[in-house]
Amino acid sequence: MSDEKRDGRGEERVTINKEFESFDAFIQEYVTNISRTGVFIRAQSPLAVGTLVNLRFTVIMDDIETIEGIGEVVRVETGDANTGQTTGMGVVFRELSAYSKDLIDKLLTGGKRQ
Repeated sequence: MSDEKRDGRGEERVTINKEFESFDAFIQEYVTNISRTGVFIRAQSPLAVGTLVNLRFTVIMDDIETIEGIGEVVRVETGDANTGQTTGMGVVFRELSAYSKDLIDKLLTGGKRQ
């Protein structure tokens, strides 16, 4: 049993930490796959449905920015070269800081503050 479960802190979590060289690189990889409620993460070996994940995406905007929080895998997709389907997993945000929510809003509105 993990230390986390033994000491009562909750379920075990897997960390997903990805860095992007620019805000544009983040947009190219994730903008069609992110919403205010979750994200689709490309992965060769997706995690099982129900897995809790610590999310951390670092992007360079005007400064280095980090979107972080806790998510849960709710769907797994296996890729198909014939249909262009990507292998990965759908992750619902369970906890995000207000700052991370603001960064996602900025992403989804094309950089405009609401």
